Amino acid sequence: MRPSFLVIGGQRCGTTTIFKVLSQHPQLARPPVEKGTDYFTLHYSRGMSWYRSQFSLAATARARAYGHGDAVAFEACTYYLFHPLAIPRLANDLPDVKLVAMLRDPVERAYSAYKHEFARGFDVADTFDEALELEDSRLEGEVERILADPDYESIPHRHHAYRRRGQYAEQLRRVLDHFPREQLHVMDSELFFADPQRELADLLGFLGLEAWSPGSIEQHNARPGTSMSPQARARLTEHYASHDAELAQLLGRQPGWRS
Repeated sequence: MRPSFLVIGGQRCGTTTIFKVLSQHPQLARPPVEKGTDYFTLHYSRGMSWYRSQFSLAATARARAYGHGDAVAFEACTYYLFHPLAIPRLANDLPDVKLVAMLRDPVERAYSAYKHEFARGFDVADTFDEALELEDSRLEGEVERILADPDYESIPHRHHAYRRRGQYAEQLRRVLDHFPREQLHVMDSELFFADPQRELADLLGFLGLEAWSPGSIEQHNARPGTSMSPQARARLTEHYASHDAELAQLLGRQPGWRS
């Protein structure tokens, strides 16, 4: 199958939860192994045949969806929204695909990402404050390296962009430079977890899927830990003020964490 829609991010914004919820919908066929293939970021040189091989056979998906409408394939990859080449590649190969972006308070997202990367061994900075200090030097020249060598995998760009991944407006503008607005659905993590059934119904309507509701919706992949330092919180809150204002202008509404 070819995917009809993709959950493109952002990282640590609730995408694992929405992926697991959508995977229960009778019409939907997820990749059998992982929630995402990372094809448009890390494996693009393998070609479209490899990408198609990551999805279910059409006959299998149709059997599961029987009585509920057409079977629909999808994947979720949180790096697609941030990687500089993913969206142009998507527009070239899947111009009609629908895209779903889940956003979260960027201050909380940044700290959650640090805890996640530190726990998995991708970051050796002992504190979040140290990781923020290191971010600019770690990422210096990495976007240029990615653009110069499409097969290059940047560990700093993928795992250490705590502050930059929360600059949502610039990432969504890249999406809208390549896709019409009606193919993009932006969700707020805060609103989703406050009223998941309503937000899910809106998403299913956007995707053109049969109305459906799971028995319950549980938050997945949360990363508990100690509180963020006041210094880091103040620094990030100031940093994101202008970025959130740009996002509100782009969306035509205040993001959930501001309202």
